Amino acid sequence: MAKFIAIANQKGGVGKTTTAVNLATCVAQKGKRVLLIDIDPQGNATSGLGVEKDEPEYSVYDMIINGVTAEKIMLETKVPNLKLMPARIDLAGAEIELVSFMSREFKLKNALRGIQHEFDFIFADCPPSLGLLTLNALAAADTLLVPIQCEYYALEGLSQLMNTVRLVKQNLNPELDVEGVVMTMYDARTKLSEQVVREVKKFFRNKVYDTIIPRSVRLGEAPSFGLPITLYDSKCSAAKAYRNLAGEVIEASDGE
Repeated sequence: MAKFIAIANQKGGVGKTTTAVNLATCVAQKGKRVLLIDIDPQGNATSGLGVEKDEPEYSVYDMIINGVTAEKIMLETKVPNLKLMPARIDLAGAEIELVSFMSREFKLKNALRGIQHEFDFIFADCPPSLGLLTLNALAAADTLLVPIQCEYYALEGLSQLMNTVRLVKQNLNPELDVEGVVMTMYDARTKLSEQVVREVKKFFRNKVYDTIIPRSVRLGEAPSFGLPITLYDSKCSAAKAYRNLAGEVIEASDGE
């Protein structure tokens, strides 16, 4: 049975999609069967894996709203062992449409029921908000992975995110736990980056990964070519960091 990890932070610009695409890729490259679900209407994880947003016949929207089966949604990617459930802009309307649905927070969980045995890991790239799409991911997930950028406002909004996790545990998914926190956009030249890492470790204690993702020009370029960083520049520091992070995530899962 797959381990489902939702990647979420309602604060935008923290490296959430970058982490979703590259962590999923690196876990797949280590031989695990991986599914990446793009549940963000912006569809950046979809284009980041080289799929044009208007290209797929079906998307996550069709699965959640129209009942199209999960098998019809999944696409092969350029990465062996990695499949993608793509997003299109119509997913933005799902937030409103879901309001009138029965069991609206469980639409994603129910849709995935028949395919979880096909994968070792399922990752979901959530929108930068705490709306119904993110709630669907948290209701379906085993754990939550939180990317946090090494910048001044890093801790802003985290108490709100943790409060949402608490409410989800109480009302929708008692098993939900924090998988870990990954620090992103680290700049070794600044004292601020070091200070933010210290503050986040105080807040989350042993939940912070040893791996820190550096700020990287190559990492910023890769999505415009529709490639994860390990296919765009496998030797750069960011590629090495995401491979290390994948190792930590797999090791934690194997130890459970």
